[in-house]
Amino acid sequence: MSEVNSFGGKDKDKVKAEDEDAIPSPFVGVEKSQVLQEAGAAFNDPQVVKLSPSKCCLLITKLLFLLSQGETFEGRDAETVFFAVTKLFQSQNTALRRMTYLFIKEVAESTDPENVIIVIQSLTKDMNSDVDLYRANAIRVLCKIIDASILGQIERYIKQALVDRNPLVSASALICGNQMAVDSDKREVVRRWVNEVQESVNSRAEMVQYHALALLYASKSHDRLAIGRIVQQYSKGSLNSPLAMCLLVRYTSKLLHEDMSATNSRAAYEFLENCLHHRHEMVIYEAARAMCRLPEAAPQDIMPAITVLQLFLSSPKPSLRFAAVRTLNEVAMKHPNAVTRCNEDMEGLIGDANKSIATLAITTLLKTGSEGGIDKLMKQIAGFMSDIGDEFKIVVVRAVRALCLKYPNKQRVMLNFLSNILREEGGFDFKKVIVDSILHLIEKIPQSKEAALFHLCEFIEDCEFNSLSAQILHVLGEMGPTTTHPAKFIRFIYNRVILENAHVRAAAVTALGKFGSQVEDLTESIIILLESSLQDDDDEVRDRATVSLSILKKVRDGEPTSKTVLVDPLPMSENALMRSLEIYQKRPAPGPLSFDALPVVEDALPARAEDGGDASGFDAGGADSGAGDLGGVSEPTPVPTREENYAEELLNMPEFANLGALFKSSRPEQLTESETEYLVTCVKHIFAEHVIFQFNVTNTIDDQLLKDVSVVMEDAENDAWAPIMTKSIDTLKYNVPAPVYVLMQRPEDSYQATFSVELQFKVLECDPKTGEAFDPDDEGAEEDYPVEDLELGTTDFIARVQINNFKSSWETVGKANEVLEKFELPQYKTLKEAITAVIDFLGLRACEGTDSIPHNADAHNVLLSGTFIGGAKVLARTAFSISPSGGSINLKIAVRSDDPAVPELVMECIQ
Repeated sequence: MSEVNSFGGKDKDKVKAEDEDAIPSPFVGVEKSQVLQEAGAAFNDPQVVKLSPSKCCLLITKLLFLLSQGETFEGRDAETVFFAVTKLFQSQNTALRRMTYLFIKEVAESTDPENVIIVIQSLTKDMNSDVDLYRANAIRVLCKIIDASILGQIERYIKQALVDRNPLVSASALICGNQMAVDSDKREVVRRWVNEVQESVNSRAEMVQYHALALLYASKSHDRLAIGRIVQQYSKGSLNSPLAMCLLVRYTSKLLHEDMSATNSRAAYEFLENCLHHRHEMVIYEAARAMCRLPEAAPQDIMPAITVLQLFLSSPKPSLRFAAVRTLNEVAMKHPNAVTRCNEDMEGLIGDANKSIATLAITTLLKTGSEGGIDKLMKQIAGFMSDIGDEFKIVVVRAVRALCLKYPNKQRVMLNFLSNILREEGGFDFKKVIVDSILHLIEKIPQSKEAALFHLCEFIEDCEFNSLSAQILHVLGEMGPTTTHPAKFIRFIYNRVILENAHVRAAAVTALGKFGSQVEDLTESIIILLESSLQDDDDEVRDRATVSLSILKKVRDGEPTSKTVLVDPLPMSENALMRSLEIYQKRPAPGPLSFDALPVVEDALPARAEDGGDASGFDAGGADSGAGDLGGVSEPTPVPTREENYAEELLNMPEFANLGALFKSSRPEQLTESETEYLVTCVKHIFAEHVIFQFNVTNTIDDQLLKDVSVVMEDAENDAWAPIMTKSIDTLKYNVPAPVYVLMQRPEDSYQATFSVELQFKVLECDPKTGEAFDPDDEGAEEDYPVEDLELGTTDFIARVQINNFKSSWETVGKANEVLEKFELPQYKTLKEAITAVIDFLGLRACEGTDSIPHNADAHNVLLSGTFIGGAKVLARTAFSISPSGGSINLKIAVRSDDPAVPELVMECIQ
């Protein structure tokens, strides 16, 4: 009955849907061989070409469909179909001719160049045709398929087309010029068309102006002064194309980004400001966005752009609203106060039908909102969250976290908000971002700890993700015992022992053990609770319960030192421990196995994205930094590092068997330019009393074979540094790197040296194809090849080793061996540059994420750790600040170590 209307007929929408389903797709069951056969027969039949152009168009469409699906026409098939399509030039049907041009452009590059010449002749004829459509399409196809050698023959025709009165022909020639400008073989030819292109820029046709300006810029992109003259010339109002104006705005913006102090920068800024009054909305927005992205722009400089974007927020066009709120979102990261005036308009966008607009409006409000309006804003967002997808919810959560860090006094309101949405429906990624945000707030706002932990306890009562439950239980075990009322968390943890699977039960047992070892009043009760887990079905749960009970009973009997097994973290990361054990297994140290006996392994530096949000404006809260050690998140799967590979190679060489364990390997250092005939890099391998210099040598001359390649090192300042042994290369072929090893014994208390380095080898002529010498009996001509000097510094004897608890380690080392210094670093203008350089100078590793610099910060503290050769722990606390004059960076640094001589050596590393 639902399909029949009141007049007894079918519903119109239903009929339309049935009709669409009844029409078969022309591409269903398309087979390559069948299409090629039909095309060959049809295209070679003059009657079919003349009387049935639609059939030919359908066959070309099928051929193009096959190409789009990854099919290829090769050999005889390609030649047959290509020649068949050329017969279609006889047709005067406009649609068929356009399909012919399109097909030739797609397949000409994979066709035999000798066959393409035939097509070029036909296209050249069409390029001189009286039909403008043929001329335009022929030009576009020709420029796609010809090479630089043939381009000179048709260049004059293209130059004529550039200034043709028909906009279609002129635009086609300009498009081809833009495509050829990126080809190094054709670029010089295009640059000769400057006069014709400049004439096209003055055309009345908007599309011609757009393509002409793009080609003019491409032809002069190598000359910055020429680009400046183009911007200055056409910014005076000679362009009437909105697209061309947008291009000009972008070129102007690029010049200002490269040099804001240029003499014409003021005129360029005024041009952008004038574009804010353009008649076309596209140009207005482009200018506003360019002004907002200007480097070092003050808030008052971008206020005209903010005013325009504020007007766009109330536009009936969703595209304008989205563009405006997205740009304001970016501005809010640098100048939140400048965007505050738009908050009232953005509040109206929270209920926008377009969820992207609504999400951007919310995240912008979170960045610019005042402390007094947070309560109202949280209520508005709470009603909005159920209507958007997880990807938008994640953006909002990160923005809320950033706002909470900005206004810590409002942490209770925002924690309640995060807790409420944590219990709503959502996927794993969404829930994990909320949990990580709450843990991050615990770390940064200590007063929020108890309330946040209680919210997490409520979440694991009904959490369907085992990894999140285990992560939260780990945090409860770490932080719960230090709260004012630790007993209130026991119920939530023990419920997991009763109700959850083995993975979560194991985490809960460990958490209970940590409570029992640190809270004396709970020790006896937790022993009773854990005894029930001794009969658990899972081995891991039983083992953890057994270990925890053994420790808790010793604690109860007055042996508090035994609790360190449960409470204290490992002295190194899990990955470093694993690699250290692998190296120890190859060369065990005398005596019992202990952490002190393990070789030191330098932690691999983590890959970290640049600070700042996503350019799209969606990364409202910055990169998800997680919660550091609080979250208990496992480290990423380790990949083999250079230290592991070098350790494997060196430890397997009998020549170096008596050197002991490898302390660290440095980064490869380039000793030659990349263009030289012999490339040399050096890696320094540090042992307890020796240093191995590994010179990786590459021969880049294909007709030379090198023999007996060795390295001579001399230290003019300190004769004590002298080679003990050199392991040379017998034969070095073309482009096959091979190492030369030089072993030196380190003088006592010497950690610095500068060596002159020289390659010595014999040169033999060889066959470039086989790499074999022409005369095997030839001894070769001896040559010396000096390379850059090599420096050995204190940093090379410091391993970047991370510690899990910096504060505890700092207090354990004590003030006895502390050195405090202040430095002025005038060579650095930003905190990021100074922090990166100092970390590199010292050879230490940043701890607890302190190398992440807050946006627009004028001061920052960094915690650093490492190990000096011999096993001495090195800890440093640094305070960076921008000097009041803004001309340099001030550094205050305190270094502590187990060895009294190490802090002074570390201080000397700062340059």
